[in-house]
Amino acid sequence: MLGALLSGLGIGVLAAAQVGPIWLLCVRTSARYGFRPGAAIGVAASSVDLVYSLLGALGAAALLQFAPLRIGLGLLGGGVLVFLGARTLRDAWRIRAGAEDEGEVVEPRKALRTGLIATASNPLTILTWGAVFSGAAVADVAGTPASALAFVLGIGLGSLLLHLTLAGVAAALGGRMGATALRWTDALSGLGLIGFGALISVRTVQEA
Repeated sequence: MLGALLSGLGIGVLAAAQVGPIWLLCVRTSARYGFRPGAAIGVAASSVDLVYSLLGALGAAALLQFAPLRIGLGLLGGGVLVFLGARTLRDAWRIRAGAEDEGEVVEPRKALRTGLIATASNPLTILTWGAVFSGAAVADVAGTPASALAFVLGIGLGSLLLHLTLAGVAAALGGRMGATALRWTDALSGLGLIGFGALISVRTVQEA
């Protein structure tokens, strides 16, 4: 079980370390508003990773072989990311000293909600986790229920560790950045989110 836990931990760290929409959201939130809201994004992301990896282990990926469901979820996820990106771009130009709604953007609970929505918006990652578990089972890393559970927990812990580290680094750097640099961070993050959302949508249509 320890081997399965450590393997899951490594995979969780590697998966979370890939630059993607949640990575951008975590960095942007931490740089502008500090560690706690950024950490809330990380907790949300790792929680969804844990759930989706569990669903992958339980064989939920087979449901996504149903084309209409897969296409609908893909387009929905892409649309959510485009919306979040557009909102971030709006904030890049709207926020000035004292102009932002602090209760709306800084509160960790609301950051957690945003992180859950953003991470859960791409349920097609269940397909990826399903493939990961197939490989882990073949390699006898997650071949029993107990080792599979340890593998899933390791993935969640690895994802959480990476996101908390990312939030801490981004918060430290953000505290040294001026208003202009923070607005550029918002703008680049917004464009990145829109780009990822558009890419998911295009790939979904192409695969259809």
